[in-house]
Amino acid sequence: MMSYKSRNNNSLVPLVFVSMKAVIRVVLIGIILMYAMVWLISSTAIKLRVDSLFYTSVSELVPKETFLMLLSQEMTGLRIENKEAMNTDFDWLESVTNVSLLDPRSLFGREIPGIENYHTHIAVAGKGTDITNLPNESPAPTEDQLKDQEIDQNQVDQANHNSGDGVQEIEEKSVFIYHSHSWEAFSPLIKNNDSKDPASTNEKVNVIAVGSKLKQELESRGIGAVQDKTDVNQALKNKSWTYFESYKLTRGLVQEAIAQDDNLTYLIDIHRDSQPRNITSKTINGKNYARLFFIVGKENKNFEKNLKIAKELNAKLEEKYPGISRGVFVKTKAEGNGVYNQDLTERAMLLEFGGVENNLVELYNSTEAFAEIFAAYYKKDAVEVNAQ
Repeated sequence: MMSYKSRNNNSLVPLVFVSMKAVIRVVLIGIILMYAMVWLISSTAIKLRVDSLFYTSVSELVPKETFLMLLSQEMTGLRIENKEAMNTDFDWLESVTNVSLLDPRSLFGREIPGIENYHTHIAVAGKGTDITNLPNESPAPTEDQLKDQEIDQNQVDQANHNSGDGVQEIEEKSVFIYHSHSWEAFSPLIKNNDSKDPASTNEKVNVIAVGSKLKQELESRGIGAVQDKTDVNQALKNKSWTYFESYKLTRGLVQEAIAQDDNLTYLIDIHRDSQPRNITSKTINGKNYARLFFIVGKENKNFEKNLKIAKELNAKLEEKYPGISRGVFVKTKAEGNGVYNQDLTERAMLLEFGGVENNLVELYNSTEAFAEIFAAYYKKDAVEVNAQ
């Protein structure tokens, strides 16, 4: 029995050796044949015939727009000049597969961890804006963050000096200001802050302060505004809802306000970004500003109209205050809510003022600048509506 096993084991060695030789022989022959074919095609008259057949077939089967798209990836001027045409030609593919040939992120965004953060489309790029400094949404606040906060009252008082003096309340309201992430705060205004994403329920140091300033500035220009100051974090807890239902909660607030006053046609949801000061600040004519930008949700029926407003306001802002805007960004459900309550009116916008490191004076300067530009747009829009 032992001798039988020994003979069997000994016979396996030559068999394995022969099999390996056969595999190596086949691989080598295959490589030689491949190189021979390449040489034959590229070094003889056959090349002309193959090239002609190949290019003719490809050019007939593949739309010319595909070649335009490939060339445009290397030639910026070509891409800019034909941007609208290329987007239109590939709309059918994006609608069926949710993949855009002009944006590789749409193909790999769900497969590579972390790249989903870069889905945001830059509709209008402000100075210095690119894929490396896209807007960052703040996380939900923790209980520890909101405990025992000491406010820098000196900064608050400095910014609010003479703020709102002599402003008359406008009876007819047309702008509704609210805050889906009302806890978003600013580090310079909280003395003991040690978080990279400061949060606070104090209306003096979070985005509600910016909304209050905007309301004052609009009313000083004859535009009636209503501001909702709901503590969204607490309201979510009361309903046992999560952070991801913030827009669902404020949607109810907006719908209720519109139901009570159908003159509220402009919706402005105010946030702040999580990017650092070097990205969110700008000095213009010796005055410091917190840069702002627009977010437009693509997943709603009013997308095109709201995008048009955002682009027009952005252009006017940049014309008067060069560098104040970081641009206009479009988001789908792949990287955020995708709607942002902007389906409720054709004049809805989400505005982000500054970042975590901006102080209240800079924020107020930007709020005044936006109010000035918005007021001019509002009056022009009112004339057009009345004419119709």
